[in-house]
Amino acid sequence: MKNRKLRMGMVGGGSDAFIGAIHRRAAFMDNQIELVCGCFSIDPEISKSSGLSYFLPEDRIYSTYQEMFEREMLLPEGERMDFVTIVTPNRFHFEPAMMALERGMHVVVDKPMTFSLEEAKALQQKVEETGLVLALTHVYSGYPAVKEARDRIAKGELGQLRRLYVEYPQGWLADRIELQGGNNAGWRTDPKQTGKAGCIGDIGTHAWHLAEYVTGQKVLELCAELNTFAPGRPVDDDGAAFLRFDGGLKGCLTASQIAKGEANNLRLRVYGEKGGLEWHQMDPNRLIFKWGNKPEEIVHIGNNTFLGEAAGWDVRTPAGHPEGFIEAFANIYRNFALTVMARRKGEQPTEDMLDFPTVYDGVRGMQFIETMVEAGWNDEVKWLKWQE
Repeated sequence: MKNRKLRMGMVGGGSDAFIGAIHRRAAFMDNQIELVCGCFSIDPEISKSSGLSYFLPEDRIYSTYQEMFEREMLLPEGERMDFVTIVTPNRFHFEPAMMALERGMHVVVDKPMTFSLEEAKALQQKVEETGLVLALTHVYSGYPAVKEARDRIAKGELGQLRRLYVEYPQGWLADRIELQGGNNAGWRTDPKQTGKAGCIGDIGTHAWHLAEYVTGQKVLELCAELNTFAPGRPVDDDGAAFLRFDGGLKGCLTASQIAKGEANNLRLRVYGEKGGLEWHQMDPNRLIFKWGNKPEEIVHIGNNTFLGEAAGWDVRTPAGHPEGFIEAFANIYRNFALTVMARRKGEQPTEDMLDFPTVYDGVRGMQFIETMVEAGWNDEVKWLKWQE
């Protein structure tokens, strides 16, 4: 089979969008992927102008994603897109993802994976039927420091895990800026676009996924509180939960978008019987280990020989040269691309290649949202079992 780049189509991510540019830069970083087509906006004019600014030919810039799939399938297999990246409001994740899978195309989709749990389970079934690859961009799992933390926990360096704290405060929605227009707060605070949850669906799912990814344990039960502090906002803008994990770990999760002055201050702390660790997303190349019988250990992430295999696989620069958000995204895109390429050649992807969030993480994410919403708006304090 000819060795070539994977051909990417895109739904969303026009010139008026924020996260689309991040996805493109990340996808192109390792020279494994090229953009060949897209429907970049619900507004056909913005889609066209965006596609032209990305140097695409006019006949590969589409007014709707339905048109994109229809016309791409008319092209020879050697020209049509191989996979689609979906970076739209949550309401528009499911249909283009399903259309791609039905046509034999792989999928990368932003989180949360779908608008509802039912849609998520339908995508899982289709992925299992087709054997295609779906990657979910829980970006924080792409940081090398996070992978180093996961591996050292798996090796037992912290001993039996006891307590976890994960918090994600932002402040950009402290006021109802969605009423001003001209920003992406509008769809993120509209239940018709974002789904049942606001803050918990947007950033709470990141905190939950980081906790499960690093510890290797799954949430079994939770007790939650959701809040809406901005008057009149129809979805939550703040929330917290106590978590019980299947390995005996107990956790506290908080997520807020009304924490004035905060940007993306995601922070994780995990404590076991032998020691603890701490990681801050805004200082992503430093991992702190805390021990009761010796000084703190600070691991500076970079191309160092003392890092574990997983972290080393995902490091791009020598120590002291910062890597960040786009590189973490790029690690997901690269591993996704290498997995797809290996399968195209009839080869088994390596464990490192397969290290990216999948459709199963997407289903669990929707289960997390559903359970948080059910528990969080109930004045009665109770624990809800996670329904698989």
